[in-house]
Amino acid sequence: MKEKVRLPILIALFFILIAPFSTLCSSEKNTENLLEIEHTDIIIKNIDHQFTLVFKDQKFIKQHEGKKITIRVNEEPKEVKIRRGKATFTQQFSRETDLFIQYNDFQYEKHINPIPLWFSIIPPLVAILFALLFKEVFSALFIGILIGTTTIYFYQGAGIFSSLFKGIFAIPETYILDSMGDTEHLSIIVFSMLIGGMVSIITKNGGMKGVVNILSRFAKSARSGQFVTWLLGIAIFFDDYANTLVVGNTMRPVTDRLKISREKLAYIVDSTAAPIASIAFVTTWIGAELSYIQDGINTIGLNQSAYNVFINSLAYSFYPIFALIFILILTYKGVDFGPMYTAEHRARLKENSKEEGQEKIQDFKEVEIPGHIKPKAYNAVIPVAIVIFGTFAGLLYTGWDPATWNNEELAFSKKLSIIIGNSDSFKALLWSSISGVIAALILTISQRILNLKNTVDSVINGFKTMLTAIVILVLAWSIALLTKHLHTADFISQSLIYINLTPYLIPTLTFILASLVAFSTGSSWGTMAILYPLILPASWLLAQNAGFEHALSLSIFYNVVSCVLAGSVLGDHCSPISDTTILSSLASSCNHIEHVRTQLPYALTVGSTAIIFGTIPAAYEVPGYITFPVGIAILFLIAHFFGKKTMGVGSVEEKIIQA
Repeated sequence: MKEKVRLPILIALFFILIAPFSTLCSSEKNTENLLEIEHTDIIIKNIDHQFTLVFKDQKFIKQHEGKKITIRVNEEPKEVKIRRGKATFTQQFSRETDLFIQYNDFQYEKHINPIPLWFSIIPPLVAILFALLFKEVFSALFIGILIGTTTIYFYQGAGIFSSLFKGIFAIPETYILDSMGDTEHLSIIVFSMLIGGMVSIITKNGGMKGVVNILSRFAKSARSGQFVTWLLGIAIFFDDYANTLVVGNTMRPVTDRLKISREKLAYIVDSTAAPIASIAFVTTWIGAELSYIQDGINTIGLNQSAYNVFINSLAYSFYPIFALIFILILTYKGVDFGPMYTAEHRARLKENSKEEGQEKIQDFKEVEIPGHIKPKAYNAVIPVAIVIFGTFAGLLYTGWDPATWNNEELAFSKKLSIIIGNSDSFKALLWSSISGVIAALILTISQRILNLKNTVDSVINGFKTMLTAIVILVLAWSIALLTKHLHTADFISQSLIYINLTPYLIPTLTFILASLVAFSTGSSWGTMAILYPLILPASWLLAQNAGFEHALSLSIFYNVVSCVLAGSVLGDHCSPISDTTILSSLASSCNHIEHVRTQLPYALTVGSTAIIFGTIPAAYEVPGYITFPVGIAILFLIAHFFGKKTMGVGSVEEKIIQA
């Protein structure tokens, strides 16, 4: 009997504890329901907050539309103008106080306890620290959001335990739903899933294997073998996971035959996968990149499309481009240095030992195809080409403006830039990705490579591979929304202004910070998720407050956009817990620690060169036609003076041939 009584009591106490929840926008009514006051419940100290008077009396609205009235706010008169039955004003709060609003007989009173502005950095900072400590991005982002939501409710007057429960439920109720309710965010999710589905089909139907087989025919020596591996890494540009698994697993027998070390194979695989996927126009990365960029643009009110910003930021993508070119320099000169030279020297003298890496992972089953399927390159080339050219066509279609195109005063490149800048990149990506999936389905089923069930199963498996990325995206959008509510960008920009940090150094600091976070978390996506919402608005505000002209502020902004991405890739390359680094080791059957140890000097060399000869000069408006050639020349000189021959004249390879 007691148990029957206790259960209803416990349920009642639970609902009393968590209800009623405050929404993030409150509305207080007067007794006659003739006037309402609307405002956000999240009040930040020393930040302007907007209050809206909503008039309900239609006669009053008609009489005062477009006119100013005087209200009293904490006994101070304020003039507000009525527009469409509403009047707005802003108010700052420096301490805990009571807010009084009066107009004629109407009175509104509310207790205000503003959240300190410095607290706005705590949620993302906690996310970073948790990621550093526990090497896991999902829980780090969730805890960061929870710290923010709990504090919001605490400052609204709820008790600590009530705030905690409300904060937990606010994450899905407010932040996740609001983030996923954005049509652009949903477009990114759908696009990512479709690309994942297409990649899965063209892998299963032998298309990827066909492309690999064609390129493998040209691998006749250690030098040509490394070049073909690099070229294949460039060719499979649309997904870093597919790149890593396919290139490493397929080229390993070829590189073993040519006495190329497993460490060198893993390095080439790893250093082409993320760099090319991060800067190519149509990849599984582009959706997330455009999403983060779009959120930053919306925050600062920049009148540009996300795709246009992305294209402009490529002029500052020094690390990804230098990383790709450095492989070519080492291959062309036939040299290596540091631990990689030792590995290559050993590989030239003897075959790769069986004990160097026998690890296999279940993911490799995804890139294996049944023996009866004949690899045909066009089964992969056609769908990928449809996605590439379909995206470009979609950008032209959605951004087409006859006046711009017919303007003879504009150069062709400028016309193209304007049209793409005005395009709807999300529609273009959706159209092209669904077209690519349909093309892959038709090619696979019409040739009877797979039946309908197996083909659809491949699509579903491709969807599943994108789940991790989608979860990161949703949590990233949620913490971005939270930092917007807490005015984190204002705190960062005000702090940087206070210490008098020149905006010219923001890109460099961004690059270093992104590298450290990515190194510690092992996730370039997680790093972008944490840093993009903070750095993009802050860098723009800092440049504007420093009195920079619009063009120079844009240059700094583009540089910062690129540096978050580039730093994330560098940290990913150096991190032993990075997913792509681990996959590169396993796909190449290379000892993982040896892969990290041999790749680290190369990654740090390229990263340092990118900062000193790329990022810093570019911030001071040194043009790309100077920074890129100089950076490449420096890398060439490093290879020339520090590298030791492993291929060609005077190398171990030549001595083996002579013997």
